[in-house]
Amino acid sequence: MDANALREMTVDELQERHRQFKEELFNLRFQHAIGQLGNTSRIKEVRRQIARVLTVIQEKKDAAKRAEVRG
Repeated sequence: MDANALREMTVDELQERHRQFKEELFNLRFQHAIGQLGNTSRIKEVRRQIARVLTVIQEKKDAAKRAEVRG
């Protein structure tokens, strides 16, 4: 999922997506620790997705603050 698709979501949807990615990351790390993870690059992909989601959430919060200040 790219950043443009994330920007079309609401903050609540983004927070839910963030929760899902965090859960997936936990499961991937657990699988890696016990030696059952075949594709270790998925951990990196999920970490980047989490960063994208958090970036878009912050952008939306900043835009809301700017709109509030302007009137």
